[in-house]
Amino acid sequence: MTARIGVITFPGSLDDRDAQRAIRIAGAEPVALWHGSHDLEGVDALVLPGGFSYGDYLRAGAIAALAPIMAEVKDAAAKGMPILGICNGFQMLVEAHLLPGGLIRNAHQQFIRRDQRLRVENADTAWTSDFTDGQEIVIPLKNADGGYIASEDELDRLEGEGRVAFRYLGVNPNGSLRDIAGIANDRGNVVGLMPHPEHAVEEGFGPNTPAAMRSGVDGLPFFTSAISALAAAAV
Repeated sequence: MTARIGVITFPGSLDDRDAQRAIRIAGAEPVALWHGSHDLEGVDALVLPGGFSYGDYLRAGAIAALAPIMAEVKDAAAKGMPILGICNGFQMLVEAHLLPGGLIRNAHQQFIRRDQRLRVENADTAWTSDFTDGQEIVIPLKNADGGYIASEDELDRLEGEGRVAFRYLGVNPNGSLRDIAGIANDRGNVVGLMPHPEHAVEEGFGPNTPAAMRSGVDGLPFFTSAISALAAAAV
């Protein structure tokens, strides 16, 4: 059976259609879900997409974390469903306490958009298994509130438990502590990151590579990893 991956649209979501397209390209069926619903429509995995939910009022992701559907998201996470939060979705996951820490205004106080080098630090999650530990990838980044913060004790715990999923390479674009670009929960089914893998899944539309302009597809393994994890769980 084809995996069904839900993409939740919130007021102010910008990248929900891009995430749906990435899921389709990876070989799964995207399912559009609405923030005001309590029905996950039987999906196998979830993506919380990027954007500016509720205009980033209060704090980025804070109001969206209280949306009706987030009760179902929390239940699904507790049951082991693969859940990916991208940029604003990552902010929602930390505001909903599904991932630790917080995300604050970029250190330079400016919105940033760039193709960002990352190192894969943990290739043993539901969203990273098609990578290898230490692999270097390039995917687009665009945010204003992307500075990852946590207490020193929490950072040490994340490092010690191997829950730092991605780290910025070359430049730290937003002042994130310890160059952290993405993290996972202790079970590895919930992953959040600030860069946008859904914008690097199709040749002609991704980052430049040495091979050709706009040919980067380093975001595709995020989605194929989830499909593989679902297939393995179904055996």
